[in-house]
Amino acid sequence: FNPTETDMKILLAVDGSPFTKKMLAYLVTHPELFGPHNAFTLFTAVEALPPRARAAVGAEVAHGYYTDEAAKVAAPVLEFLARHSIVPEVTHHAGRAGELIAQAATDGGFDLVMMGSHGHGALANLVMGSVATQVLAHCKVPVLLVR
Repeated sequence: FNPTETDMKILLAVDGSPFTKKMLAYLVTHPELFGPHNAFTLFTAVEALPPRARAAVGAEVAHGYYTDEAAKVAAPVLEFLARHSIVPEVTHHAGRAGELIAQAATDGGFDLVMMGSHGHGALANLVMGSVATQVLAHCKVPVLLVR
């Protein structure tokens, strides 16, 4: 297997945290594996509004809110990746991040999910964050966690 000959379809799960920055730094310092010869999709999960709030503001306003929140996270990541000749597709969904990332990876036929790992949380999540734990529990695609 020579990664420079075979493009991978890679899902970059980002949340704008320092852990996202570490994952991106890892990505661009390993161009032989993760360079622009791959197909990248930037994925942001936005926390869903509570049902009553969603009903009060309406679907159109809620959709606009989700789009704006995802754009706030994606904009600096896109700028950083562009400096490294990586221009990903961009997508977002509202809901539980771990489940959404796993579902997007499976449904999208990705070869790999890359994400930062949060190093805090409850005892069950001592080594990695709850989102990473959920992705690992539900994802049928290989996951690369960067700490």
